[in-house]
Amino acid sequence: MSERLRIIGGGLAGCEAAWQAAKRGVEIDLYEMRPHKKTPAHETSGLAELVCSNSFRSNSVENASGLLKEEMRKLDSLILRGADSCRVPAGLALAVDRASFSKAITETIENDPRITVHREEIRDLEDKTFTIVATGPLTSDSLSAEIARLTQGKYLYFYDAISPILYADSIDMSTAFVGSRYGKGSEEGGQGDYLNLGLNESQYYQFVEDLLEGEKIPLREFERAIYFEGCLPLEEMAARGKDTLAFGPMKPVGLEHPDTGETYCAVAQLRREDLTGDYFSMVGFQTRLRYPEQKRIFSTLPALEKARFLRYGSLHRNTYINAPRLMRITLQLKRHPHIFMAGQLTGVEGYLESAAIGLIAGINATATIQGEPMAPPPATTALGALNRYIIEANPKNFQPMNINFGLFPPLEKRVPKKLRKKHVTERAIEDLEQWRSKLASQTV
Repeated sequence: MSERLRIIGGGLAGCEAAWQAAKRGVEIDLYEMRPHKKTPAHETSGLAELVCSNSFRSNSVENASGLLKEEMRKLDSLILRGADSCRVPAGLALAVDRASFSKAITETIENDPRITVHREEIRDLEDKTFTIVATGPLTSDSLSAEIARLTQGKYLYFYDAISPILYADSIDMSTAFVGSRYGKGSEEGGQGDYLNLGLNESQYYQFVEDLLEGEKIPLREFERAIYFEGCLPLEEMAARGKDTLAFGPMKPVGLEHPDTGETYCAVAQLRREDLTGDYFSMVGFQTRLRYPEQKRIFSTLPALEKARFLRYGSLHRNTYINAPRLMRITLQLKRHPHIFMAGQLTGVEGYLESAAIGLIAGINATATIQGEPMAPPPATTALGALNRYIIEANPKNFQPMNINFGLFPPLEKRVPKKLRKKHVTERAIEDLEQWRSKLASQTV
């Protein structure tokens, strides 16, 4: 077996795995099929391109997503390095300038002397090279067929939707108002990090009606509409009840007009997409409406009458494997232990979670190549809880999952409910430090 490590896929998980392995002394061959072969969602040939949102969600350690970020920072995550350096204002969330982020990750990977980037598609896994497969939910048909052959099973899937992005100069700034919900996350001396479009009752219910009647892109006849609950299309939420959006992505609580004090029935929020503020994304407005319908319906919102779209929302199919049936806790395939799986293919959902599983895969593959024992992160940490979920979930009803405190084992002793997250977080950081100290000898 070769002592080099082959990583297939130049997304978040693949780049994170390559970074973690390379800094531990492993020589890497990183394969990315773009630009020679495109995917339905990617627009560039850059590594770590963000295709859905520009947000990595909450940055607060009081949130499980924030705790996972803190753990990854302590392990010198490349993805978190890049995100922190390319951050744009987004309240308590960590959002980035997509182009700058991808450029930073691409340059770091391409300039690493231990990493060789190959721009070509890998179609089979016949040889016994140590390999991390991190091709994500848009794995090519040929490699998907190869993985299906190796795992002797069918793929699972769900549909993922993308939100539109607007040109800032096409937004009526005299109608939109700046502010963060409850004022949280606002920059010093500023009013907030979001543009807000307030809707009264008649505007909101007309918008819901337009969504329901708008023409959608049909699914293929043989596929059921399986969506990830954390990323439902806007019109799918509207179909669940006329007030659903007002309690979801368009909830008005904590927001009022800074000059008039006016409150609203619903609020559409726009988040800056880039460092210069030339573009804004529509928060929570992922959709499968046809492009002309998006233009027609979203332009009825306050301040968007003359809106121009840099990118319309869209829908694409995401692929993942039945990890509880097929994988070990070390992220190796049970029948092919030289192959590690990482990223969304394993059944995690979200940018951060994909990078986290890539981080673990890079560390585990390094240990295998260097003849060291593999030690999964403790289940009490965010990394370990996520790792264990994809292995120990019920294989008969396995669904993609974001990190959340429900995945963590219970505390050893009873504490008041309001203090539980604090104690879970403190335990996680303490246990992570002990695990990290065991890994320190691997880093060169």
